[in-house]
Amino acid sequence: MAPTSTPQTPFGRVLTAMVTPFTADGGLDLDGAQRLAAHLVDSGNDGLVVNGTTGESPTTSDAEKAQLVRAVVEAVGDRAHVVAGVGTNDTHHSVDLARQAAAAGAHGLLSVTPYYSKPPQEGLYQHTVRIADATELPVMLYDIPGRSGVALSHETLVRLGEHPRIVANKDAKGDLGAASWAIARSGLAWYSGDDILNLPLLSVGAAGVVSVVGHVVAGELRAMVEAHLAGDVAKATAVHQRLLPVFTGIFRTQGVILTKAALDLLGLPAGPLRLPLIGATPEEIAQLKKDLAAGGVDL
Repeated sequence: MAPTSTPQTPFGRVLTAMVTPFTADGGLDLDGAQRLAAHLVDSGNDGLVVNGTTGESPTTSDAEKAQLVRAVVEAVGDRAHVVAGVGTNDTHHSVDLARQAAAAGAHGLLSVTPYYSKPPQEGLYQHTVRIADATELPVMLYDIPGRSGVALSHETLVRLGEHPRIVANKDAKGDLGAASWAIARSGLAWYSGDDILNLPLLSVGAAGVVSVVGHVVAGELRAMVEAHLAGDVAKATAVHQRLLPVFTGIFRTQGVILTKAALDLLGLPAGPLRLPLIGATPEEIAQLKKDLAAGGVDL
């Protein structure tokens, strides 16, 4: 059974987009995934996104995606929302992945804007509705034009928000003005998808965060969110500023690379990356240690 949710927080407040642990030979590490999921929930996450970009979803098979969802749900599904990434730039494939995720026990779906193809807004709308109609699970949109090549317009977000199962948006657009208007008009629960903008997006109406740095500072992110909700602007700002080196450090190169390096430093399951991603260099790891230490992470 999925944890309790509300229309304002359909997937909780603090979620981490989880890496996919691999074994030394590059296989799927399901035991490691379960141990990492448990650690992340124990650390302050009330939701996890699996099979997203941070989970190296472009390089995992459909069968591996289903296995991962089942393993994470088994490990933490009674105390955290497990949201499965199902978006691709092929609507038929995305629908199949949505049904597969539902059968595997996911509590919700993450649908990224179709990438590379650059469809018009009507195509984006129809693609997403097909995914939402495929199961009974709630859907979180993922608006990340820097990677997808096209943004969801205000009008499309409002239209999608009228669908009974499209309930949230993960915003990685980097535009606080656009977010303000869309939050006010769409009725969607808003989640920050850009760690350095977590607090600014909360200030204009976001409900929570879908984080990458939540792998290492979930407790601090929860403290920031709770301080903001309590009206303690000074405390929320202090936490935000304290975490700036972590926000910067994890993204000095591609985020999965340094997240897995950070997990290795902390002795947590991560393993290698699958090409075209590559492991962090010794120089990048040395800088990451400095960044994490500056942000208060004990290594």
